[in-house]
This record gives sequence, structure tokens and C-alpha cells, in this order.
Amino acid sequence: MNIIKKLFSPVCLTISIFLLVYIFYRSEIHWNGTIRDYYFIYYLISSVLILCSIITFYISEKIKIYLIITLISVVFSLYAFEGYLTTGMKLYKKTKLYKQQTGKNYDTREKLEIYNDLKKKDENVVVSVYMGAYLTQQNKLFPFSGISNSKTIHCNENGYYSIYQSDRYGFNNPDSEWDKKEIEYLLVGDSFTHGACVNRPDDIASVLRTLSKKSVLNLGYSGKGPLIEYATLREYLKPNVKKVLWIYFEVNDLSDLDNELNLEIIKLYLKDLNFTQNLKSKQDQIDKLAIQQIERVKGRIKGREWRNSLSFKLLKFIKIKNLRNSLRRKPQPQPQSQFKEILKLAKELSIKNNSNFYFVYLPNYFGYRNCISYAVAGHEIHDCNKVENIIDVNKATQYNNSYNEVKKIVEELNISFIDIPKEVFDKETNPLKLFPFELNGHYNVEGYRKVAEAIHKFISK
Repeated sequence: MNIIKKLFSPVCLTISIFLLVYIFYRSEIHWNGTIRDYYFIYYLISSVLILCSIITFYISEKIKIYLIITLISVVFSLYAFEGYLTTGMKLYKKTKLYKQQTGKNYDTREKLEIYNDLKKKDENVVVSVYMGAYLTQQNKLFPFSGISNSKTIHCNENGYYSIYQSDRYGFNNPDSEWDKKEIEYLLVGDSFTHGACVNRPDDIASVLRTLSKKSVLNLGYSGKGPLIEYATLREYLKPNVKKVLWIYFEVNDLSDLDNELNLEIIKLYLKDLNFTQNLKSKQDQIDKLAIQQIERVKGRIKGREWRNSLSFKLLKFIKIKNLRNSLRRKPQPQPQSQFKEILKLAKELSIKNNSNFYFVYLPNYFGYRNCISYAVAGHEIHDCNKVENIIDVNKATQYNNSYNEVKKIVEELNISFIDIPKEVFDKETNPLKLFPFELNGHYNVEGYRKVAEAIHKFISK
């Protein structure tokens, strides 16, 4: 212990200085100062550590012993949790539960692996291309859908990869829906609307087809934000649509809008109400762009095979990369003025088309997880989305303020607001059961079904 006490202060100071130098290297040399804001918190932490290390040279032996014990406990806890994240315990939980529930093995393949495997049997297999992939590219054409008339691999959160046959325009629909004389529902939205990680007939659009016994068109696609959703309506809205459902997800729709407003070709839909890319007539070009994107992703993954090496994984563990990523949450942006304008234009477009317009609000996992944790601690919770019922607002949900602001905007525009938190999740004893294995993700089969039932019930009453 005497040796540890003697070395404690010099070692702490050395490590703190090394950390500051490393942060400077990453921020100013590796990234050329382009993401200095990101490294600010690390500059602050390393500076505080240096100051504390200097102070330890002057404290009593007793206090130093307490500090050593505390520091060892903290470091051990951090790396124990990092080990938990690194070893994939969540995946272990999923695979175990899936085996118990279905008797089948959880498909642990990466998306590219299943793509390569299925491609050997069927040349018509493709993968869905995330809409955000096009945001950084300067293409003359910006697609709002995927590859047409193809068996499309989407995602896996429920133990199996969801796969659908895309329609003539690359959306998740039976192609015959486009030929129907009347469309009861037309949906726009992001991955939740797309039908992420479940197969037909378990996505929202398919359940609505079953409930209404009428035609439903799904224009949802992963990675879309409000401006692209409005632009999608401009490009694909049919004159025989009775009801337009604008499906909003609280976690990323507003941040997606921030990105969309930086893309000139997308902003033209706001600047010029007559602008169009004529996407219906350019599906061949859309298919080619998507295929090019798939090949780019394959190339990047192949070029990063070193990431599977033991040395890379060890370095990642030392830097507690997984833990830092799990704690890094961007603050939820508040609705921009453009958001209200986009909703107003979408409603006007629907009315002009003789279609009724509805706004559907979808909640996220974390608000309910934290709300459940608070309730388990012995506190009475009546509504997980109302801040007055929860003392620790930040832990309960970071989305309450945006919920209130979004709802206010929708009501000011006199748009029917379908409140899925209130109509579905708040009525559940355990709302987490509507997510895959009660973990973060999109909704599971039951979650999508209950959302669709709530929508149909609201509109039918």
C-alpha cells in the first residue's frame, strides 16, 4: 500500500497529461479542428483531472487511501459495464428469449452476410438503402424509395430478417395496390412506417389493409424526415386517396429535418411549389443509384476488416467506446419554423387532392423504460408522457417538450392528432412489451398491430 500511495499522485498526473495530449492530437491534428465542439467535454475532463492530480500531492495519507479505493471501484465498474456491452449480453438475452418463444435460433448474421447468402440463390435479392445515405452525395436525382420489384432485405430486431417484395416504385407494398380504383389510406413516414424489422402482414400498412378490408399505400421509408416526406407526397400522391396519414416519430424526425434543410435539391420543394423530380418516370435511375450505394457499402465494409482484429477490439475496450456511445445522446431539437410550414403545405396538398389529413405521433422506447424504472422504485405514474407526474424529467424522457410543441403546432393547423402514446402505450401495464424483447428498437409485431388498431379506431369513430 505504501508503494501505491507514493506512486498514486505521479501516475494520476502522468495519465491526465497523456489524456490531454491525446485529445489534442485527435481534435487538432487527426480531425484538423473540424469537430472541436465534440472534443470540448474531453478537454474539460482532462483539465479537471490534471488539477485534481496536482491537488493529490498535498492531501493527507488517509484521504489519499480513500481516493485510491474510490478510484479503483469507479474504474472497475466502468470496465465491468464496458465488458457487459462488449460481450453482447443484450444479444445473448435476445437469442435466449427467441429460442424459448419460438424454438428457433436467432439469426445473428450481419445484413451483408445474409445478403451474400441469399444472393447465391436469387439474383433478385437486394437490401434497403437508408435514405440518409444520399444526403452527403451530390446527385442530380434524390430518390425517396428503394429498388423496385425486388426481394428486399430490411432489418433484424425480432430474431429474423424482415424481407419484402418491393413494388414498382421501390416501396413496401403489394404492387397491385397502385392499380386500385380507390386508396383508403396513404402513409408517409420513416422506418416505423416502412415496416422496420417485421414482415407483411405485420407492418402498420398491412394491418390497416386487414382492418379496413380496403387498399392501403405505404410510402414510408427508413431515414426520411418531414421535408422528404412532404416531397414524397408531391411526387407520389394519387388522386383517388381518401386519407393521408402523416406518421411522425419523436426521436429523429426533427433532427432529420435539420439535415434535409442543408440539401438544395430537397429545399426546392419548399421554395417552388411546382418543383418536381418526376420520380415516377425515373425508377430505372433510382434503382441504379441504390445499387451503386449497396456496392459502396460493401466496399467500405471489406476495407474495414481490420476492425475485427484483436488489437482493434482491445483498443476499443480500453477507450470504453461502447459505454461512451451509449451515454452520448444528442439533445432533442425543438420544431423549426419550417416544420410548421411543411405540415401546412402537406395538409393543403391533401385537401386539394380531396384527401383527409391526419397526424400520427409515435413515441420512443427510452421514455417508457425510464418511466417504468421510476414506477418500480415505488412512485405512482399515471401517464409516462406527462412531465408533471415525474420528478426527474431528464431521466424520464427527453422528448416531453418536443411532444408538447409538436402537438401544439398540429392543433394550431387544425390537423387531427392521433396520440399513440395516449391511445396505446399509456394503457399498457408494461409498455416495453411492445418493443422487441423489451429492448430499444422499433415496435414488435404486437406494437405495430396496436398502433394500426388505434389509428383505424380513431378515424372510424
